[in-house]
Amino acid sequence: MNIYTRVCDALNIKYPVIQGGMAWVSTASLAAAVSEGGGLGIIGAGQAPPDWVREQIRKAKESTSRPFGVNIMMMSPYVDDIMQLLIEEKVDVATTGAGNPGKYVKDLQDSGCKVIPVVASVALARRLERSNVDAFIAEGREAGGHVGELGTLPLVPQIVNAVNVPVIAAGGIFNGKGVAAAFALGAEGVQMGTRFMSAEECEVHSNIKQFLIKSRDRDTVVTGNSTGHPVRVLKNKLSKQFEELEKNCFSPEKFEELGVGALRKAMVDGDVDYGSVMAGQVSAMVKEVEPASQIIQQIIEETQQVIIQLGDGMVKKV
Repeated sequence: MNIYTRVCDALNIKYPVIQGGMAWVSTASLAAAVSEGGGLGIIGAGQAPPDWVREQIRKAKESTSRPFGVNIMMMSPYVDDIMQLLIEEKVDVATTGAGNPGKYVKDLQDSGCKVIPVVASVALARRLERSNVDAFIAEGREAGGHVGELGTLPLVPQIVNAVNVPVIAAGGIFNGKGVAAAFALGAEGVQMGTRFMSAEECEVHSNIKQFLIKSRDRDTVVTGNSTGHPVRVLKNKLSKQFEELEKNCFSPEKFEELGVGALRKAMVDGDVDYGSVMAGQVSAMVKEVEPASQIIQQIIEETQQVIIQLGDGMVKKV
């Protein structure tokens, strides 16, 4: 059985598996390894300046001839420069979050770049579809990092029903069982972030990988709900400080002050106590560090097995 969807066709990839573009995590090394494994690797631009992003793009090109992408946070102070950079470097795919990429879509597409926004609501998907984007990543609240209100299970089919372009499911997907479930909801691909944090080629600090491996099913928490910018992280001393701020109704400025530099402190410096360890609810399913290509093969093989088993075992002939 060959798992091939419109997402594969549009992005010129072997498998409909996209790696999440996580700031301070998704560097050229990981992105290239995922693309080489048949998925779509994504470099996480985050708040990084254009020179760093250009360096990562060129490193990825040295390691793979296959398509890869860059994730752009629309709130970045460098967003205009980075969009121009993607055009100059002829990057294959741009995924976007935290804003509307509408004014950039045509120029990106004219350069050969596919544009795929991350959405957490039907209203946002409908609005962005008017910009003629190529696909959507419908991300549920189970995901790590910045999250919306709806879980993946109710969100994905509503987005699928609301738009005409392919939908990629994200949030709470770890293995082939999750991929098969996403397909059942109408998705034509999946995006995984937390799963690829444990890849050998992921340059995140080794402390973070061990923190994931040791985590349990209830070890993530969403902080910052009262600020309007909720973030899912693994519980630690920093997350408890955020919870205390929320209980005592401190201003959003206090939250921002506490969070400045916290993501880098975790992912680069390895501080699992006072760093922001953004990770999804599937964290406890991470059991080992393994190559990205092996992760992808496991996911695809299990997806195939699940689909076959469902077809054989759940359909009763009358």
